[in-house]
Amino acid sequence: MLDIKNISVTFNPGTPDEKKAITDLSLHLDDGDFVTIIGSNGAGKSTLFNAVAGTFFVDDGSIFLGGQDITFLEEHKRSRIIGRMFQDPLKGTAPSMTIEENLALAYLRSSEGTSPFSHISGRDKKLFREKLSMLGMGLEDRMRHPVGLLSGGQRQALTLLMATMVTPKILLLDEHTAALDPATADKVIELTRRIVGENHITCMMITHNMKQALEIGNRTFLMSDGNIVYDVKGEERAGLNIEDLLVKFKAGTGKALDNDRILLT
Repeated sequence: MLDIKNISVTFNPGTPDEKKAITDLSLHLDDGDFVTIIGSNGAGKSTLFNAVAGTFFVDDGSIFLGGQDITFLEEHKRSRIIGRMFQDPLKGTAPSMTIEENLALAYLRSSEGTSPFSHISGRDKKLFREKLSMLGMGLEDRMRHPVGLLSGGQRQALTLLMATMVTPKILLLDEHTAALDPATADKVIELTRRIVGENHITCMMITHNMKQALEIGNRTFLMSDGNIVYDVKGEERAGLNIEDLLVKFKAGTGKALDNDRILLT
């Protein structure tokens, strides 16, 4: 499904601020893989997501998604086949537009063969209502309300629905529950599990919660200094605990994981 081959990304090359964010990174994801990713700040997690999403082009290497070479495909074209969520609930929606209008934009952008200026039919609105009702937040009765009036958790749930309204080839979740209170975060995580599982979506999720990283999905990456230092799945992953992950991180990097946010969660 996703094949990344020897990609490298350097910011501000040839200047005193030069930073090698990713170095010769390769990975393969099978169709339906749900990968959780752990790493300290600067490990390259978000840079990896930006490279896949097309926020910038990689310096070297190639990226294939569903057999299509997207290495130099523009970001707005990739957005038709890639779903993405950010940590900030304000990033995924247009606050001055209604819930219905936000869903319409996401639906028309992702639907093959449609124009962003197409009209939404009554059947489409019925679909939006059905999808919203699945969230269990009563948003199906507030379709004409501005999104700016929603809570952070409601906005993240809506963004998740928008990102998966038309099943993407891959879903990128960049700590999408980190800004939410624990109870709301748990609800959004359960929605994520259900939507990803029911639609067999290939997914990568950055998290700072090591326990969560071992419980969600079927595969876990540890990242450091712009590369994957540990990749585990199957029975080996099922037998791991948090202490094991810390040992694996040190074995792969030669240093202890020292990110307080991760260690204290």
